[in-house]
Amino acid sequence: MTIPNPVYSTRICRYGTEALREAALLIRAGEPVAVPTETVYGLAADATDDSAVAAIYSAKGRPSFNPLIVHVADQEMAERLAVFSPVADRLAARFWPGALTMVLPVREGSGLSSLVTAGLPTVALRLPAHPAMRALIRESHRPLAAPSANRSGAISPTRAEHVLASLNGKVRLILDEGPTSEGLESTIVAPEEDRIRLLRPGPVTAAMLKDASGLPVVVGAEKARIEAPGQLESHYAPSKPVRLNALRAEKDEYLIGFGLMPCNLNLSPDADVQEAAANLFAALHVADASAASHIAVAPIPDEGIGVAINDRLRRAAA
Repeated sequence: MTIPNPVYSTRICRYGTEALREAALLIRAGEPVAVPTETVYGLAADATDDSAVAAIYSAKGRPSFNPLIVHVADQEMAERLAVFSPVADRLAARFWPGALTMVLPVREGSGLSSLVTAGLPTVALRLPAHPAMRALIRESHRPLAAPSANRSGAISPTRAEHVLASLNGKVRLILDEGPTSEGLESTIVAPEEDRIRLLRPGPVTAAMLKDASGLPVVVGAEKARIEAPGQLESHYAPSKPVRLNALRAEKDEYLIGFGLMPCNLNLSPDADVQEAAANLFAALHVADASAASHIAVAPIPDEGIGVAINDRLRRAAA
């Protein structure tokens, strides 16, 4: 499905009662709205409305074979949309609300748009922790499909101004509730009876998943097919070339550092990977807007949430 992509006058509104009411009216009218979550800002629309979901793809320039995450207000709403196994129930009990997305079988009669699932028999579901997103779901009385609120493949937005820079004229309203706390997109998993497949690393680490479920965690999709968002080889990318594992800046490079080192901007002078995760996309936005023609990023430990940071950096450099 294709729809015209009108040019809107985009407004940033501080999150509050009036802004929430206006955002919910736009959602019910079939328009997407940018809204913060604890991970990144999302571009939300009614997940049951084909035209509304098509408007997300159109605004982002996103390929329609790439499925979307559906955000819910509570477990009851989630179970109306998907079939939960005992493993999925255990993960939900431990990590919801929070930064975990589960890919589950779509429940018959869910009412979800087939565009949300990209024609797959599964749906990616998340119960977010951020009060703005949960309030918007409740106020609009709809499950909300919400990929990151930026042009497809570009750097994810962790502030309202990042959304405006990427989607100005593509959406009417951006709800502003300040910087996001996690700074990286959610972990995505496919729970199975005897294992958990990790489809995209994120704030919920493999060790946390194993501890919660008692099951082994394996990395990757089945038969290398796209099962969930964030699996494209090139993604989260600035407009400039990115060099990884850089210990110093070369000519005309903007160096993003980690730990004590000379650099243009440091993700965490104390070498704290959690702090680095929260600052990553904001740093890439600053580097991309700089006068330098290239971006370099210091090595990040590949453990804990560092696995997710390196996943995003590899895709940014692809």
